[in-house]
Amino acid sequence: MDDKRKKQLIWQVPFLTLLIVGTVLIIRQQRSLPYQSDKGSIFGTFYTITYQSAQDYHQEITAELQKVDTALSMFNEQSVISQINREQGGEANEMFMDVFNLAMKVSQETNGAFDITVAPLVNAWGFGFKGGEMPTRHQIDSIRHFVGWEKVTAKGMTIKKSDRRVMLDCSAIAKGYGVDVVARLLKSKGITNFMVEIGGEIVTCGISPKRLPWKIGVVKPTEDSLAVGNEYLTILNVTDKAMATSGNYRRFYYKGGKRYAHTIDPKTGYPVQHSILSATVLADDCATADAYATSFMVMGLDKAKVILDKHTELMAYLIYTDQDNKLAVWFSPSLKDKIEE
Repeated sequence: MDDKRKKQLIWQVPFLTLLIVGTVLIIRQQRSLPYQSDKGSIFGTFYTITYQSAQDYHQEITAELQKVDTALSMFNEQSVISQINREQGGEANEMFMDVFNLAMKVSQETNGAFDITVAPLVNAWGFGFKGGEMPTRHQIDSIRHFVGWEKVTAKGMTIKKSDRRVMLDCSAIAKGYGVDVVARLLKSKGITNFMVEIGGEIVTCGISPKRLPWKIGVVKPTEDSLAVGNEYLTILNVTDKAMATSGNYRRFYYKGGKRYAHTIDPKTGYPVQHSILSATVLADDCATADAYATSFMVMGLDKAKVILDKHTELMAYLIYTDQDNKLAVWFSPSLKDKIEE
């Protein structure tokens, strides 16, 4: 070995030593950082946020969720969406437009299975703010005149409705979007290990307090309207992904001996009657996962598979009843490695 090479090695050894020591110190420091827990309510449901940080970001998290509430909440009479519905102004804000544009995109991709104007039909069937008798065919046909995602457009930050009776409701995507907003906040703080969950919609990053990948259960569908039982059908290893679930098995009612699901098909105006019970979707962001999970509940198993073939960036775990009325499962091939046996 010549002298030049020896000198290079002599200079490299201290550098490598410093690098190794620095890496060890960083790992030790990271392991010593506590996990914070933040819980509360938003959008008429509850949230749980777990993140590894020496600092408590409760106030900033609350502030971000309040911004989403101000834009999208149907429970907030002063929200942007409530004012648009009352025609007290068609001006939106940036958060509303984020969700509106994504909703329009998913509506187009799913041929209208996802529709943020479906609320009047949902209410007519007794699952919204208004209860009562089962609607007649004439009532459903009348409502369908002002239901349809094409009946609302945006020009800049102004929302235009083709009929003043059109009612926007982003509840099928707002929770997922709220999860994304909090996840972005945590990432902006340099936090790499966290889980954000709002009403069952989830984004995870890094590792859990157990130093393992985040494990999320997929609930076994049962007619448990009070949600007191949470038996899991499977466990998914979900890291650096968003996950949302939509299901018919807890929100339904019986009328005249017939079971009516809460998912309404915007095209027919009636509750869906196909075999799918639960749709869990994994995507890069939770708003997208949320919207497609709802879409698949409207479309049914076969049409959902067509969408998944087209959108390979999505993964789904679909639970349905087979010809013998027994629980069956179909999942995206790319999801196989994430399923814990």
